[in-house]
Amino acid sequence: MKTIFENNGGTYTQVGAYLLPNLSLPVEEKETNIGVWAMRHKRYLKQNRKVHYYNLLTSGKLDSYLADIEEQAQNLFSRLVKGLAEEENVTEELKVTDMMLWVQKMNNISNRATEIVNEQIIFN
Repeated sequence: MKTIFENNGGTYTQVGAYLLPNLSLPVEEKETNIGVWAMRHKRYLKQNRKVHYYNLLTSGKLDSYLADIEEQAQNLFSRLVKGLAEEENVTEELKVTDMMLWVQKMNNISNRATEIVNEQIIFN
C-alpha cells in the first residue's frame, strides 16, 4: 500500500530501521545576481517577515525574488544619485576645482539615496 507521499511521486531512503523521505528544494531556473541590497532585504525578511521568507525559500523562488529586489534597488539608487547631484550642481567641474567639497557632497547624496532605497524597497 502506497502512502500519499509516494502517490505524489515521493520516494524514501532506508536509514537503519527508518524510512526517511527524499526531500529537496526546487531548482532555480536562472543564474541570479545577489548583491548588497538583496542581502540586506534577505536579512530583513528572515528577521521580520519569516513566513514570506520561508514561502519563497521552499518554493525555489527566493534567489530570483532577491535578484529582482537587487535590480530595483540599484536602479533607484543610481537614479537618485544622478538626480540629486544634478539638483545640487555637483558636477565634474566641481570635482576638478574643489575635490574635497565634491567628495563631501557626493557622500551626502549617496547617504540620502541609500536611506530612500532602504525605506522604499529594502525594508518594505
